[in-house]
Amino acid sequence: MQELIVTILLTVVIIMAAALLVFVGSRKDGMTKKQRVMMTQILIASVILLALQFISAEAFDVVDSYLFPSAGRWIRLACYLIDYFIIGYDILRKAAKGIKNRQVFDESFLMAVATVGAMALAIYENGEYLEAIAVMLFYQIGEWFQGYAVGKSRRNISNLMDIRPDYANVERNGRLEQIDPDEVEIGSVIVVQPGEKVPIDGIIVEGTSSLNTSALTGESLPREVEPGDEVISGCISMTGVLKVQTTKEFGESTVSKILDLVENASSRKSKSEDFISKFAKYYTPAVCYAALALAFLPQIVRMLIMGVSADWGVWIYRALTFLVISCPCALVISIPLSFFAGIGGASKEGVLVKGSNYLETLSQTKYVVFDKTGTMTKGVFEVNGIHHSTIENEKLIEYAALAESASSHPISKSLQWSYGKEIDRSRVSDIQEISGNGVTAKVDGKEVAAGNDKLMKHLNIPYQDCHSTGTIIHMAIDGKYAGHIVISDIIKPHAKAAIAELKKAGADKTVMLTGDAKKVADQVAATLGIDEVYSELLPAGKVEKVEELLRMKPGKAKLAFVGDGINDAPVLSRADIGIAMGAMGSDAAIEAADIVLMDDDPLKIAKAIKISRKCLRIVYQNIVFALAVKFACLALGAVGIANMYLAIFADVGVMILAVLNAIRCLFVKKL
Repeated sequence: MQELIVTILLTVVIIMAAALLVFVGSRKDGMTKKQRVMMTQILIASVILLALQFISAEAFDVVDSYLFPSAGRWIRLACYLIDYFIIGYDILRKAAKGIKNRQVFDESFLMAVATVGAMALAIYENGEYLEAIAVMLFYQIGEWFQGYAVGKSRRNISNLMDIRPDYANVERNGRLEQIDPDEVEIGSVIVVQPGEKVPIDGIIVEGTSSLNTSALTGESLPREVEPGDEVISGCISMTGVLKVQTTKEFGESTVSKILDLVENASSRKSKSEDFISKFAKYYTPAVCYAALALAFLPQIVRMLIMGVSADWGVWIYRALTFLVISCPCALVISIPLSFFAGIGGASKEGVLVKGSNYLETLSQTKYVVFDKTGTMTKGVFEVNGIHHSTIENEKLIEYAALAESASSHPISKSLQWSYGKEIDRSRVSDIQEISGNGVTAKVDGKEVAAGNDKLMKHLNIPYQDCHSTGTIIHMAIDGKYAGHIVISDIIKPHAKAAIAELKKAGADKTVMLTGDAKKVADQVAATLGIDEVYSELLPAGKVEKVEELLRMKPGKAKLAFVGDGINDAPVLSRADIGIAMGAMGSDAAIEAADIVLMDDDPLKIAKAIKISRKCLRIVYQNIVFALAVKFACLALGAVGIANMYLAIFADVGVMILAVLNAIRCLFVKKL
């Protein structure tokens, strides 16, 4: 019955191997050269083994009469040995190399000892060689499948992160020259043509285009850009020619930092990975000694205590079966692969995780603390109201923009942007800035004052209070109150949905920390549905508040802080997990953070948590499944119930199922 099952399996293997070599091997993203060689070995070994199945041992005995006694036996052995070395040479070589380097106990050593031992028993008993070769064959099929699966997931991630530019276009003497991006200095003007990657971060000085940002942010919709807009490296210009003035060196640009993060992510291992590494370190030698004990101790007991025959063949066979079952491939391969695939899946969605340890911590997040400006709001101030104006609104904005024309403050910039015309500085004179109050100036010969209520009190000008939330710019012209302008930061489009999704994802508490006034902070928190808000905090105050929240949180729950500014760097470092806005966030914040959101979308936080939890679920599934099957089959092998075929399922079968399960971590689109 076993021979029939193996014959059917071999036929299936031959058909699949041939199909894979023809169809998968012909594709550019198919098999590597090493995988094609291995698959060819599998195909040849399977054909030989299948052919030998149809030649009975008696048929070889006929050779004896033509040559010499036992010639058929040795020819049969030679045929099986040739097949064994075709399929097992790589494993035997790895095992020998491990012994030479004093790194004996690994899966290659276990498989080599088990199959060589099975072959030796078959030679001694002139029995069946099928079992040893079939075990090695199916093990190699599992190894090929594992290599192909890991390679495929690596290629998927490499394709996602294929954003490194090969060159930068610089215009010299009316011609474009391609130079190494490392050679481009800050302030240089580079040219990006349709279909090319933006090589270095910068500001557009000429041209308009649609940018494909999917490799960075996971966002499929193109982004329209024009002169004055910032662009980050790694985006692809789709429609127009852009001239970009660089603001960073290539080594400090977004694309370089992303690639550095991804390349170094695997060096930061999770507790689960560390556990598996330590487990394998002690587990493999332990099962080798256990197999040795299983091979000899029962015989000694039988001979010395029970006074019966040793029955060496039975117990050595059980020990060899025990060794095959004990291979820790499923755990050693699938657990790191799960985290690798999880990090890759997150990268595809524009979430960069700096290591699997951070992915594991993120899965336990229950408290999420936000900065306000630049995180939950755009950090861009806009005029959103004009009240009690005694002149036309456009004229009031014009006076305010001209009076504030000498200031680089965000509020002043928002007034100038709202004015929308080029500032004619010849119309403005006698600009005086009153610290903490505002400015006064002469505009077209009129005395203009623009500032807060303190400025109005300082000038003894009666003013109207404003009940709107935001920064209030009171205006006075020639000593008379002319109305006030309301300026406020804009809440990000997905900010409210982000809080709702976090609560759905199991976050127990959401908190906002800000240096803004209490009135502004309370309104933003109420609008977004944030549980708690603390306002008028200095950077040190934010750290103190986070430390207080860390003391309050229950048990193993983790606290994540989300920020974008330089002043957020200390808090990002202090939190259990730091999440930075990558598109517009400061370099210090991105450096201090454990996770970076490439498109500054707070909605991605909930998605990142869901990805991490899916990844950890799969990791624990693989650990429980692999260990349960292993220990059950080890027990069955020790008492003689499990044979080599069950052993190969416990090893290769479980590994294939665990790897298939691990690859699910790549698929995160619908989370």
